[in-house]
Amino acid sequence: MKIQPLDDRVLVEPVEEEEKKSSIILPDSAKEKPIIGKVIAVGTDEETKKLIKVGDKVIFGKYVGEEIKNEGKKQLIISKADLLATVK
Repeated sequence: MKIQPLDDRVLVEPVEEEEKKSSIILPDSAKEKPIIGKVIAVGTDEETKKLIKVGDKVIFGKYVGEEIKNEGKKQLIISKADLLATVK
């Protein structure tokens, strides 16, 4: 299903960091949440469209946005105000 965020919101797919191999196994609840994601769609706000493009990597806060499942993937709908930076 295609999701189009409204206003100044952005659809982001979190990028999971590579786990280091060790002998300690952590449950998913103890792992750090990813803070970098790839932009999948940008909302309808013109200013947001100028700043953020589909395919950009962005940094966001750990506990922001609304988590959704789309085609079996975890994605977040995040407000522009909760985006901290783009990664070049």
